[in-house]
Amino acid sequence: MNSPVPRLVVAAPSSGSGKTTVATGLMAAFAARGLAVSPHKVGPDYIDPGYHALATGRTGRNLDAYLCGPELIAPLFLHGARGCDLAVVEGVMGLYDGAAGEGELASTAQVAKLLGAPVVLVVDASAQSRSVAALVHGFASWDPGVRIGGVILNKVGSDRHEELLREALDSAGVPVLGVLRRARPVRTPSRHLGLVPVAERRAAATDSVAAMAALVREGCDLAALEALARSAGPVPGDPAPWSPVPSGPEGPARPGGGPGPRVAVAGGPAFTFSYAEHTELLTAAGAEVVPFDPLREERLPDGTAGLVVGGGFPEVYAAELSANEPLRAAVAALAAAGAPIAAECAGLLYLCRELDGRPMCGVLDATARMTERLTLGYRDAVAVGDSVLAAAGTRMRGHEFHRTAVEPGAGAAPAWGVRGRDRRVEGFVQRGVHASYLHTHWASEPGAARRFVERCRTS
Repeated sequence: MNSPVPRLVVAAPSSGSGKTTVATGLMAAFAARGLAVSPHKVGPDYIDPGYHALATGRTGRNLDAYLCGPELIAPLFLHGARGCDLAVVEGVMGLYDGAAGEGELASTAQVAKLLGAPVVLVVDASAQSRSVAALVHGFASWDPGVRIGGVILNKVGSDRHEELLREALDSAGVPVLGVLRRARPVRTPSRHLGLVPVAERRAAATDSVAAMAALVREGCDLAALEALARSAGPVPGDPAPWSPVPSGPEGPARPGGGPGPRVAVAGGPAFTFSYAEHTELLTAAGAEVVPFDPLREERLPDGTAGLVVGGGFPEVYAAELSANEPLRAAVAALAAAGAPIAAECAGLLYLCRELDGRPMCGVLDATARMTERLTLGYRDAVAVGDSVLAAAGTRMRGHEFHRTAVEPGAGAAPAWGVRGRDRRVEGFVQRGVHASYLHTHWASEPGAARRFVERCRTS
């Protein structure tokens, strides 16, 4: 049996209640006490884990029951929390909100049950007093499988307001573990897809995390919160931690014992969206993973045999990316040579002929532009044909989140067929290129990384 990992899930009745402030502040406050804290985020969000990593000094990891399947939630959690003293999991949206039309799937409540973790409910109390008891009672009693271990009251206006709230909650049977005042908000800048990523404002983000930690230390009972985390028993089912290395004969192979193919992974401020497990899977498949910044480096890493360009904000950096003509030419030459290239969302835009009128890499016969329309949601997809990531018919789940549109040229071969009500084809497959708007989590289909690395060896 695995030793229990002390753990908490930070949830809320709705978005905008203060989950990120509380969760990140808790991570930083516990870390400052000398605890090794494992940070996690429910859902497909790439930005919050960057703040979690600043708070803890450890890689922020996602737990998404839609992208990875419920069966992988506990193993992925145990993989990330290995060797840690305590884990904090930040929820997504409202506690019981999940994938549209899928019941509890991918909700914070489902993840809390899969982990056997107590929930701390962050409540925006700015416009209520006695009604807070009804709200908390409803959330605590809605699903008997979810254990609400305490409440943190946010945006409390005064001592009298706090007194009224505490009196009301006495009857709800849920302890108040913290009170954060309305006069002490933590400012973090946002843009069209959420918070500005850490990579774009590291010094200021460090200050923001320190402010969150101070707010939590001053307003929360850290000893009680740690005791609640330690009250969690073994993870249900006693699963083994996830590993990027296959347990069977499909483990990493480096013919002749030499170095594996070099896979360049785009990073820097323009390309910040990537799951940690992707790099781990590529490495386990035998690749030498080399990060690089397309905003600052004019050439691909020496010996690049394959390229991965994840998501981010290329539209914000379109001028700088376009101005880096030597790198754009290098990416186009790599594609022309038939090398494997995997691109998601921002990576797709970067491979187009142009973005908002500015020249991009020109790998794909397509143009991209910013729009006013937000495209958001989970997608159930199937590979239309063979590619460097998947054989035809491979089913994967993805997440789409952007305010851009791509207009393809004639005769483009699609990457995915999107199932369900929104039936359509999506993305591009062109020689060694697989480019798509869909963000996928390769832990759900580890064969994608192995297939990609093998193509890097043989292309």
